[in-house]
Amino acid sequence: MRRLRTAILISGRGSNMDALIEAARPLDFPAEIALVLSNRPDAPGLARAKSLGLATAAVDHKIYAGREEFERSMQIVLETYRIDFICLAGFTRLLTPWFTGAWSGRMLNIHPALLPSYRGLHTHARALADGVKIHGCTVHFVVPQMDEGPIVAQAAVNVLDDDTPQTLGARVLEQEHRIYPLALRLVASGAVRVKGNRVLGGAMRAEDVLLAPDEAAPP
Repeated sequence: MRRLRTAILISGRGSNMDALIEAARPLDFPAEIALVLSNRPDAPGLARAKSLGLATAAVDHKIYAGREEFERSMQIVLETYRIDFICLAGFTRLLTPWFTGAWSGRMLNIHPALLPSYRGLHTHARALADGVKIHGCTVHFVVPQMDEGPIVAQAAVNVLDDDTPQTLGARVLEQEHRIYPLALRLVASGAVRVKGNRVLGGAMRAEDVLLAPDEAAPP
């Protein structure tokens, strides 16, 4: 089995990066983490990846005149490492249509909300302000429009009466760490296909992606 050579793009500590790296350790996982790349040379996640023996690279966006110039330099690095697939894991740069087009169908992102609700930033605070009872996270293919694209997987958590954005965000993050590796496995193994704006096939078990065991609603 040929494993997809996967790059993880980060801007900070790379919490989801750790989950992806751990999941991809077994040789029967259909993707291998071949590179961790950051737009910030001082990103803590780069040091973490190096300590695990992974290849790392930094392309500092601050030295480029525009987004596409920055992305073309990233593209050179990705081609140098023969990357097949990209996972965005806390990568904070908006990507141009040029880059998303070059990686169409080969790039995933994870968003801390149940899309299509709460695109953009401050998702947990906005969910609390709206009084929703269910919140969560989404893995989706990347398209030019921000926080859009076909949805591969979602996970939900209950919103508790005493939640703050921080406590809610912490529980959502736990679910991110569960579903991102599962979504990468589905896509890299070819178990799913995209039809229009829908991802079909390879359904996950409900117990893999729904409420965490310690959050189950009372009977």
